[in-house]
Amino acid sequence: MKRRHLLASAALGLGLTIAGGAFAAGMDHVKACFVYVGPIGDGGWTFQHDQGRLAVEKEFGDKVETAYQENVPEGADAERVLTQMALSGCNIIFTTSFGYMDATNAVAAKFPDVKFEHATGFKRDSANVSTYNARFYEGRAVEGLLAGRMTKTNKIGYIGSFPIPEVVMGINSYYLNAKKVNPAVELSVVWAFTWFDPAKEADAAKALIDQGVDVIASHTDSTAVLAEAAKTEGKVIGFGQASDMAEYKDGPRISSIIDNWGPYYVKRVGALLDGSYEQADAWEGIAGGEVLIGDITDAVPAEVKAEAEGLRDAIAAGTYHPFTGPIKKQDGSDWLAEGQTAPDGDLLGMSFYVEGITGEIPK
Repeated sequence: MKRRHLLASAALGLGLTIAGGAFAAGMDHVKACFVYVGPIGDGGWTFQHDQGRLAVEKEFGDKVETAYQENVPEGADAERVLTQMALSGCNIIFTTSFGYMDATNAVAAKFPDVKFEHATGFKRDSANVSTYNARFYEGRAVEGLLAGRMTKTNKIGYIGSFPIPEVVMGINSYYLNAKKVNPAVELSVVWAFTWFDPAKEADAAKALIDQGVDVIASHTDSTAVLAEAAKTEGKVIGFGQASDMAEYKDGPRISSIIDNWGPYYVKRVGALLDGSYEQADAWEGIAGGEVLIGDITDAVPAEVKAEAEGLRDAIAAGTYHPFTGPIKKQDGSDWLAEGQTAPDGDLLGMSFYVEGITGEIPK
């Protein structure tokens, strides 16, 4: 089994020699490549994607070679890195951040024999581009229930990365499901405008704590938020984000949302090997195993833990949807009628807060 970083120069790569028809017939060996927006040691988003890469190596052994590049900015740098990956002989390239969407599609058009898989995006301009996502909003619902039950100040907080639908729907789900168990709850949102910047994430947490918030959820990638909460000596609690962040279990972390990418990566690489690969648009959640709820610690009363686990199980069974009407938009206009659940299209394009959340979504 070969494990190595992607070399900076494409001249050191193997070059593409496999025609498109070879994919339909299956392959004896696959080179699977990954581009990451942060470092694999971020303890969150990128760490979990890299765990998925390692799962591919474990599953297929010498049938697969993997390579990755970390800390790739979204934009022109991403297009350059993807081009180098394609030239180096990668058969399938996983681009693991929303901001890689345009670069992914641009490079895919130039390399029709390479398969591209873009995480959290929606553009599939070429037949060799697939998209995949996870229903993070389902995990946010469980976090919201815990936040609503556990807050002592009735002030809960959320740190957003960028105002894209994936983040906005998480905020709304968190708030709605906190409000259901605690009508007095108020939500404050701070935007960090970064996926990974521990200093900015810590500053965002401090701002929420200064407002009296005592439960914080976040959609950024480092452990800085939990580290800041730990300084309050038990007054502020929070959640692991993207990974379990288990090192904070004895402190502020009461549970977590775990992004479990391994099964998807194994499935897609396996499809190249056996010849069953097809273009896809995947969006799985708790039921599909891509969203896991981390261990709920003993800091949570037993009855609240049981309630949260019950909500998790109801979502998995399809008997509860985190966005179930009646729900109004922030401006008071109707969105979902009594008993109606949100269509996927509404969620994937979500650009509004629900009624009860104050403040504006940045443009």
